[in-house]
Formats: sequence, structure tokens, C-alpha cells
Amino acid sequence: MLRVARDRLLLPAVMAALLILALAYWWLDNGPHEIFGTLMFGLLGWHLTMNRRWFLKLRSGHYDTRRWVVLVTHIWLGITITVLVVTSVLISRSVLSLAQFTNNVSVIELHWFSAYWVVIIVAVHAGTHWTRVMTVTGNVLRLSPSPIRSGILRLAALLLLCFGAWSFFVLGVSTKLTFGYSLEFWDFTSRVSPFFAHWTVVMAGVAVLSHYAMTCLRLLDKTRIRSTEGQT
Repeated sequence: MLRVARDRLLLPAVMAALLILALAYWWLDNGPHEIFGTLMFGLLGWHLTMNRRWFLKLRSGHYDTRRWVVLVTHIWLGITITVLVVTSVLISRSVLSLAQFTNNVSVIELHWFSAYWVVIIVAVHAGTHWTRVMTVTGNVLRLSPSPIRSGILRLAALLLLCFGAWSFFVLGVSTKLTFGYSLEFWDFTSRVSPFFAHWTVVMAGVAVLSHYAMTCLRLLDKTRIRSTEGQT
């Protein structure tokens, strides 16, 4: 059970933390930024290895709407991560300082834009698997079903969704995701912790939205199946 908790909970949480840390480029400077990114890519390789059976099962089983959404999300994430890795190698000035492939501004911009998209898609990815996460958490903590606990968790999810929407606006995420430019940058000389708090709730809010969207799709698929069975 501890191994499952490590692979299903701790590993993804550490990768998400490293991703958020890497966003604080103007606070960390280039060296730590690249180290955190390299560690994240290393853990990503481990994560893919631990979940290699998922890839082997792609050609088997029935594809309902929910499974298609999960597949598209994984492909989308895979493409964006690939762009992030390639641009990271090309513009590296610390970890791969001897290579120094390019300082092209367009490559640097593509690196940042892909990084912001990775943050959002990772959150969507977490939301699509949130039921499994909660199941593993419940098993590790040996929690029994509780209506009170479920109600508290739903209230927490609603609050995260609201705060996530607010932080999305505060950070100007929409501008970052649309290859737009902004003259407003986070002032790390006066505030550091709020930066990480805002990005954390943005990811949490997107994950919550993704989770409930998948729940709705699951209900729609069940309704469609029942309707088809009723007609036959």
C-alpha cells in the first residue's frame, strides 16, 4: 500500500510542486530553474515507467466519451511536454551549459508558453484521475465512507474552484495561454508565497472542474446506455 501511495500520490505531488517552483524563474534565477525542471523530467520518466500498462491497454476495451477525453488529454499533454523538453534542451544555460544550442527569442517564448500550458493540462490530467486518487488516499488512511466528510470535501472543491478562478485572473493566465504579452510581472521583491499559492489554487481549481466534467460525462454515458438498452 505504501508503494501505491508513493507512485499514485507522492510522485505526482512532487512533480506538480517542481513544476510550480520552476515557474518562479525571476525569483530562482536560471540555475535552480533548470535543476527543478530537470528533476521534474526525471520523475516524469519514472511516472511513465510505473504506468506503462496504460499504454499497452490503449487498443483494448470499449471507448466511451470519457475514455476518449482521457486519451485526447494524454496526447495533448504528451505533445506539450515534448515541446517543453525540446526547448529546455535548446535554451539550457546551466545544466547543458557546454552545448548552448540557441538563444533564439522565439524558442525561449515557445518554452514559456508550453510551460504554462503544461501546468493547465497537468491539472486537467489530475482531475480526470481524481476518483482514483481519492480511493488510494482513503485506502492508505483507512477511511470509511462518510456523508459528512463527502459534504466537507465538496464544499472544499467549490472553494478551490472559486479561488482558482480568482487566481487565474490575478496571474493573467489567459494571456499566458494565448501567446499574448503583458507588461505586468510578479514582484518577487515584496511577495513570494502568494505567487505559489495562486498557482496552486489555479491547478486545484482546474482539477476540480475537470473532475466534475468527467463525472457528468460518466453519467451521460450511463444514461445513453440505458436508453439504448430500453429501445432494444
